[in-house]
Amino acid sequence: MKIGFIGLGNMGAPMAANLAAAGHAVTGFDLAARPEGIAMADSAAEAARGAEVVITMLPNGQILRAVAAEVIPAMAAGAVLCDCSTVDVDSARAVAEQAEAAGLGALDAPVSGGVGGAAAGTLTFMVGGSEAAFDKVKPLFDIMGQKAVHCGAPGAGQAAKICNNMILGVTMIATCEAFALADKLGLDRQKMFDVVSTSSGYSWSMNAYCPAPGVGPKSPADNDYKPGFAAELMLKDLRLSQQAADSADADTPMGALASELYTRFVEDEDGRGRDFSAMLPRFEARGRS
Repeated sequence: MKIGFIGLGNMGAPMAANLAAAGHAVTGFDLAARPEGIAMADSAAEAARGAEVVITMLPNGQILRAVAAEVIPAMAAGAVLCDCSTVDVDSARAVAEQAEAAGLGALDAPVSGGVGGAAAGTLTFMVGGSEAAFDKVKPLFDIMGQKAVHCGAPGAGQAAKICNNMILGVTMIATCEAFALADKLGLDRQKMFDVVSTSSGYSWSMNAYCPAPGVGPKSPADNDYKPGFAAELMLKDLRLSQQAADSADADTPMGALASELYTRFVEDEDGRGRDFSAMLPRFEARGRS
């Protein structure tokens, strides 16, 4: 398949490399990066021209809209524009509407799995768009990831990602608070994990990504909180959740509070450049007031 790939940063480059390694003809474009092994175009429009599928991996909705305005006129009718960025739902829907008006398929397909998953080809894709567009791109999802879930109409992929990561942000804060409280009550961290991980407090944040060093499976906490998922990326997703909540008139008080706490952690404290689970040492150092 002939593929255009726009956005070849930490996530996009290994995703494109996996497609090329599987035998697809990949032409890439990025304003800064020029990864080896990928044929590079001089513009996004050039990368998109003649492609059966154009994949984008971009920082935000504003950039997505600008790139879409450039590439959609260059794409052939029947091609699919597949955005794998994590952006606001409104931008995803606006781009899908623009693509479909031009006779193209459109998918919003944000990912879970991080840079490691991109390199290993084990990402999970949450996909919004038509069944026909999903079926056309599904073989590519199977190369870049281990699972692709068709979530519904345009915007549904972004909605799934935002809702999932709002839960993740809230549960990580609660997990870190509980460990800090356990410390102050004199409860051994391993004993706490042994109880909570098999009780009603079970969560992915506790069982798979425990924020306490030396407890549970290996996690960034065991590597001085070097980011597997950076706190500033969690903040981005929490802000997107609150933007979506405002747009949909949804009451999300826990999501709003999580967004406020991560804002403080990243912008006013030492959270930038650390894993989002580094909330634990933050709470350890704080008292009630």
